[in-house]
Amino acid sequence: MRLPALLLIAFEFLASSCWGAPRAIAIDTARTGTRVSPYVYGQFIEHLGRGVYGGLWAEMLEDRKFFFIISDRYAPWGTTSDPNWSSGPYDYLRASPWKVIGPVKTVSMDTDAPFAGIHSPSVHLGADGTEAGISQDGLALSGGRGYTGRIVLASDPGVAVTVRIAGDSGVSAELASITPDRQFKTYPFRFVSPWTSDDAQIQIVGTGTGSFRVGAVSLMPADNIDGWRSDVVALLKELDSPIYRWPGGNFVSGYNWKDGIGDRDRRPPRQNPAWTGIEPNDVGIHEFMDLVAIIGAEPYVSLNTGLGTAKEAAEEVEYCVGPADTPMGRIRAANGHPDPFPVTWWAVGNEMFGQWQLGHMPLAEYVKKHNEVAEAIRLVDPTAHLVAVGSVGAWDEGILAGSAGHMDLISEHIYRKELADVDAHSRQLADDIDRIALAHRNYQRTIPALKAANIRVAMDEWNYWYGPYVYGELGVQYHLKDALGIARGLHAFFRNSDIYFMANYAQTVNVIGAIKTSRTDAVFDTTGLVLKLYRHRFGSVPVALTGSAGKLDVAAALTDDGRALTVGVVNPQRDADRLLFDIHPAVPDGNGTMWILTGVDPMSTNMPGKPPNVTVTESTFSEDAAGFPVPPYSVVIFRFELR
Repeated sequence: MRLPALLLIAFEFLASSCWGAPRAIAIDTARTGTRVSPYVYGQFIEHLGRGVYGGLWAEMLEDRKFFFIISDRYAPWGTTSDPNWSSGPYDYLRASPWKVIGPVKTVSMDTDAPFAGIHSPSVHLGADGTEAGISQDGLALSGGRGYTGRIVLASDPGVAVTVRIAGDSGVSAELASITPDRQFKTYPFRFVSPWTSDDAQIQIVGTGTGSFRVGAVSLMPADNIDGWRSDVVALLKELDSPIYRWPGGNFVSGYNWKDGIGDRDRRPPRQNPAWTGIEPNDVGIHEFMDLVAIIGAEPYVSLNTGLGTAKEAAEEVEYCVGPADTPMGRIRAANGHPDPFPVTWWAVGNEMFGQWQLGHMPLAEYVKKHNEVAEAIRLVDPTAHLVAVGSVGAWDEGILAGSAGHMDLISEHIYRKELADVDAHSRQLADDIDRIALAHRNYQRTIPALKAANIRVAMDEWNYWYGPYVYGELGVQYHLKDALGIARGLHAFFRNSDIYFMANYAQTVNVIGAIKTSRTDAVFDTTGLVLKLYRHRFGSVPVALTGSAGKLDVAAALTDDGRALTVGVVNPQRDADRLLFDIHPAVPDGNGTMWILTGVDPMSTNMPGKPPNVTVTESTFSEDAAGFPVPPYSVVIFRFELR
């Protein structure tokens, strides 16, 4: 029998069994729920903190297109905190990271003919032949590793410019010796680092008479993949998320997508519209589409319905999916991509219900704007799949009633903070997922506009968000107990698979991220490790469970081909436990495989460049009348091969 909602067959796990005996769980493989959408393993990337720049993107230089004025007063880093989330202090770039080499007033900012943005640095050389220029320190180099770069220069006649790298021990290596033209021109360079350094410096200096100008400069490891960090790309491939939401988030409500197309070096750097720091616009539509193609995922593009207009949204859609003979398609083709991008999913805005959102407006006005944007998009692409901004309560009720015919999904967002008790902490996300599912079942019964529309939910932001910002803005460190909570959240999505079509873990790298990076290393944080585990090992067809599992959280699903049963178990307790499974009518063949994710204690962490403290181990098992072990503070997936 196929049930309309797995929630109807889920049960409350009551702590009624004694600790000494195995807990008996009956699994009815004939009672199945709605197939779990692979999109519940989605991810979300926002232009914020060290998520894109300093995380995913391989660029090593800060402010490479000179948003900030270079001055003789060198004080690039500021410290602030996020009072809304009790984050503690974190550093952010508040002024130019470029130092002046030479006397006072050696560098000025040229606004007459800037290469990118509103100004470019001009270095004035003295008549005595002394070097003058600019430098940036804090670069991490690995001995024997290759690096690639480029610099955009223009100069007066007779000026020679040298680009060199200097190690923290004072040694240096020349990378390029250039006699620039009067007009801006790009000069590439490559080198293999002769040493390892945690605080290397790039120097751009000139000699001669007159001045030279720097339009842009770039430095990346040579093994970058179309500009993306190769070590992070390798982890993304392991994660195997099927879809990525981008570029925001609060960011998108003040983002002009046209800033992110065309010559990367000429794209204007901007102040981040929603967060601290700057947006260099090195990563735009083309780069994002390159990334998802590299890792085999789908793009899910957020549109600006905050400060943006319906016309701008429609132009962005046409730029992505329009034929090369359309107005925007022609521009895309001129930018190097004649074929349309494979974009199916569009987020029509972000959190427009919140007063913190740029362009926030009352619900009644936003319903009109959403409909206007949706109609403009569908004139360009009638097949576009649109995700509306949602929030349980009056907002959902209003936008579902007024816009059901102008959406395919509705979004929800959940974030939770830390609780001291591990069981309570790890239960929070699952409780919210159940609560929101219950609300949407009620909407389906009570909102007339939904009678003819099956509007399912995209939980396109969900995660824990608490603790110090170790990895820059919003860069919190996760622990084993957070992985337990993510696993329980996935279980809740599985139990409510009739309601949830998509979920996008927020976010992918560093910023409340599943992956954490240093300047030279990357690692799965605990939450990323559990997402990878379920993506690769858990089934897709939920089945009914009955029995008492105490505080254990149990979910079960058949594989697509029906040849195996997978059972996920989360133990949020300090004591080990045991389970007995009564599986029927399918018959296990007596052997199977189990994967155990655990660590020393619930505060165990994984950090880049260090041995992981939370790991997954794989082993085989045979049927055991004494039950199957579930270690303390663990996530276990059992796979039973079926006859």
